[in-house]
Amino acid sequence: MKTHSVAVLGGDGTGPEVVREAIKVLDAAAPKHGFKLNYTSFDFGGDRYLRTREILPDRAVDDLRQFPAILLGAIGHPDVKPGVLEKGILLRLRFELEQYVNLRPVKLYDARYCPLKDKGPEEVDFVVIRENNEGLYTGSGGFVFKGTPNEIAVQESINTRRGVERCLRYAFECARKRRGGQSWKGLKAEDAKQGKKSQLTLCGKTNVLTYAFDLWERAFHEIGASDYPDVKRDYAHVDATTMWFVKNPEWFDVIVTDNMFGDIITDLGAMIQGGMGIAAGGNINPEGTSMFEPIGGSAPKYTGKNVINPLAAICAGAMMLDHLGETQAAAAIEKAVTRVVHEKLKSLAAGKMGYGTREVGDLVASMV
Repeated sequence: MKTHSVAVLGGDGTGPEVVREAIKVLDAAAPKHGFKLNYTSFDFGGDRYLRTREILPDRAVDDLRQFPAILLGAIGHPDVKPGVLEKGILLRLRFELEQYVNLRPVKLYDARYCPLKDKGPEEVDFVVIRENNEGLYTGSGGFVFKGTPNEIAVQESINTRRGVERCLRYAFECARKRRGGQSWKGLKAEDAKQGKKSQLTLCGKTNVLTYAFDLWERAFHEIGASDYPDVKRDYAHVDATTMWFVKNPEWFDVIVTDNMFGDIITDLGAMIQGGMGIAAGGNINPEGTSMFEPIGGSAPKYTGKNVINPLAAICAGAMMLDHLGETQAAAAIEKAVTRVVHEKLKSLAAGKMGYGTREVGDLVASMV
């Protein structure tokens, strides 16, 4: 029987709770589809930091590099200054493991949970690909005269041809295969939209950020024209993108953008697909270790109350299986999630689902 080794980082707040439910569902799916999952747990997060003042041991990255996939719960602790854990764990892992693509499917499972008028699953079904290793998040910059009336703060956006091009190529491949019905790492074959031309939209700000997005736009058209002539190319300013997310989400198929803009528009994407409780994402290194997570954060006020929605973590687990090549199991989990959302839940919000965290996990596991 094929075996996959998975590193598990429960993390902070409700992270361990939702990861437990994701593992419950993964373990229900695995034997039915002829494979096994071996889990190794790591305790990196706020509690460890408060206990030891150690954010991420130097050996940790090398240890995690031995796994093809990481399942992450959440990072963020109310007793730790914002940014300490996020930069010290999340960004460090994304950068040092070269998880250069942030993959965010935006898929509505039930029209009842969409805040947009007259929009349903047919209209809200696209993918955002965010460059994950560059941009403003590299931390390049600094202060001059800090703490004085003349203080200057500089934060620089770093964009390299190598970084931009590898992200764009991943996005073009996604757009091509999303319409072609082929399985690929990060998208299930069942999601393919048959009979429509592939479309990739570059989201940027070419009229103001005339250096960074000049590079993005030139690379976008050069790569598209030479290697992906079958993929329709489109462009939208980031502000227009947010407007069309709300007014006409059906216009989008695959969107590619930089680190900062991707961080912003994917939260809006989560809201139109039903909220943070259903939004999952992947940090992808196609040749190395990738990390999958619910994007909603640690939600410490709900910790231990059995009310947090675990579906985003369960969907992250399905994305992980698809990345590992277990496409049928991934599709079975997504179908089970769809059934639970349609048939069982009253809401996707914490404490309002009609079931507790553990019970929702049980429901999905029973339908896989």
